Amino acid sequence: MKATATRPKIMVTGGGRGVVGHAGARLLTDLADATGLTSAFGEALAGLRQRQGGHDPGRIAVDLAVMLADGGETIADLAVLRNQQALFGPVASDPTAWRLLSQLDDTMLAELRTARARAREIAWAQHADTHGDLPQPMVAGQQVDSLVLDIDATIVISHSEKESATRTWKKTFGFHPLLCFLDNTGEALAGLLREGRAGSNTTADHITVLDQALAQIPDAHRHGTPILLRSDAAGSSHGFLAHIRGLREQHLDIRFSVGVAITEPVREAIRAATGWIPAVDTDGDLREHAQVCEITGLFDAAGWPEGTRFVVRRERPHPGAQLSLFDTVEGWRHQLVATDTPPGNGSIQHLEALHRAHARVEDRIRTGKNTGFGRFPSRVFAINQAWLQLALTGIDLLAWTQALLLDGDLATAEPKKLRYRLLHVAGRITRTARRTRLAIAANWPWTDALTSAFNRLAALPRPAG
Repeated sequence: MKATATRPKIMVTGGGRGVVGHAGARLLTDLADATGLTSAFGEALAGLRQRQGGHDPGRIAVDLAVMLADGGETIADLAVLRNQQALFGPVASDPTAWRLLSQLDDTMLAELRTARARAREIAWAQHADTHGDLPQPMVAGQQVDSLVLDIDATIVISHSEKESATRTWKKTFGFHPLLCFLDNTGEALAGLLREGRAGSNTTADHITVLDQALAQIPDAHRHGTPILLRSDAAGSSHGFLAHIRGLREQHLDIRFSVGVAITEPVREAIRAATGWIPAVDTDGDLREHAQVCEITGLFDAAGWPEGTRFVVRRERPHPGAQLSLFDTVEGWRHQLVATDTPPGNGSIQHLEALHRAHARVEDRIRTGKNTGFGRFPSRVFAINQAWLQLALTGIDLLAWTQALLLDGDLATAEPKKLRYRLLHVAGRITRTARRTRLAIAANWPWTDALTSAFNRLAALPRPAG
């Protein structure tokens, strides 16, 4: 068979000079410096420095976070940064990185969370100076003028015996972390590593993750901006919702929108419901074969916070949909949402669509598993806890890069696209007139985007001191 095209013939040698790979990842290290993350981590971990002239523990932590953001999966992947000192400077050895992770106890992890919050405040201030207000999520064609927090759990499979890796509710083996993402920007605000058998609707865990997430939000936004907490039915425990209501007594304008299990009293309420209206799709247009109705007051809601409203959605099931016996008999697939958003703050169509947008967190988790928390490196649970926090840091670095430095499709692209187009690109290092230059190939389609990002990075206002 005759070939229609051939690749150019090449001869491979090892004599190249000044050539570096993963050149775009330098953007992440410099952004960590520009937002004060590197210095904040350094202060948080200053007590761990082993000797004068040794690696700064905060810098090691940042390098690990950058490696995870760049797609690395194990500590051994630090070699990509370490063996390019002309681009990344001195990078710790694998044993040194392991030693740091083994020293990060609960107190140190709390210090790292505080450091992340400090850097986030600077990143948000830089965004305000250069771009204006934070992005607002769009739901059903309308802007949501809130900070939208999404809490969800996921299963991370473990293929070997590890401390606290146990059988999961899906009959797999591993961990069951609980996470919180900010829908506005894609930032990973908080995460709690849990054993595999941890319950899905554990009130204490949800409270811990929410409180840690709120602590990540700068004061001016936490107390001056409406906040919406979304969760699936795992977040509908009465204790958790009571905690959210208690936060409002602390002058936080926070509301909830959570999934609810459909019990027999709810089924009776659905059967008795009248006034069904068409649901709306992602563009805000009326959706055929899907309807919504408010059933507040049609069943006993004892235990729910005062003012909780219940909105049910029914739609004709798509082929292959998993249906309950009730759904099969009725011929509709039903979903129930509880919210304490008061009447007059959006139609029930919009409230239901707003909750359905919680599904975006599944994409955050999917890409997060490719940014560090899809596998945990150690048999020791404490080390894996530290690994999770650095993975969340890497996700934040990607989110800040997109919010502060990129435009167009790249500003909303998934991490894999960023890596293939920007972070993994090769370049050439040259030194002239006491200056080091990094040159990206002129014919690379995303060279302009990358050079523009570095220019914007250089122009960012820096934190005082």
